[in-house]
Amino acid sequence: MIHHRGRLEVICGCMFSGKTEELIRRVRRAQIARQQVQVFKPTIDTRYGATKITSHNGQGFEALPCADSAELAARLDAETTVVAVDEAQFFDHGLVRLAEQLARRGVRVIAAGLDLDFRAEPFGPMPELMSLAEEVTKLHAICMVCGEPATRTQRLVNGEPAHYNDPVILIGAQERYEARCRYHHIVLR
Repeated sequence: MIHHRGRLEVICGCMFSGKTEELIRRVRRAQIARQQVQVFKPTIDTRYGATKITSHNGQGFEALPCADSAELAARLDAETTVVAVDEAQFFDHGLVRLAEQLARRGVRVIAAGLDLDFRAEPFGPMPELMSLAEEVTKLHAICMVCGEPATRTQRLVNGEPAHYNDPVILIGAQERYEARCRYHHIVLR
């Protein structure tokens, strides 16, 4: 099925908020509708295997790993009508231009990723993707300290909050990160 109008959808939030789960749900619905779907992920994310996106609750879907937006563009099939990108924050800013080009061509683009890094600062191409999207879904997790809605990703080093000057990219899951509310999110300076 070809879309008459392309669009950009962004799914964002902190870690453990269900971004990949929501991406997989949308991709499965597109497949049920007999749309031609391709799913991509950054090569840097090998937590659950090199060729699969997997939510923290165990749902999975086959994906093509790409080092950057140029490789993603090169791996696109001409018949694809739905392009899904997981962990979009790890891609270069060329992803923004590519998403816009695809949407103008009539392709539905769904990008999921962290909107904020562990410092609570805008992450990679996500802010620009969010501003250009027709639809933005911001998901929340549960704060591991107080149980309130969480919008921040807390990085922990030996059980303590990370320092602001630590590297921005550090792949991990429960062993390195927690969901936190604004009040309980701490970055050492």
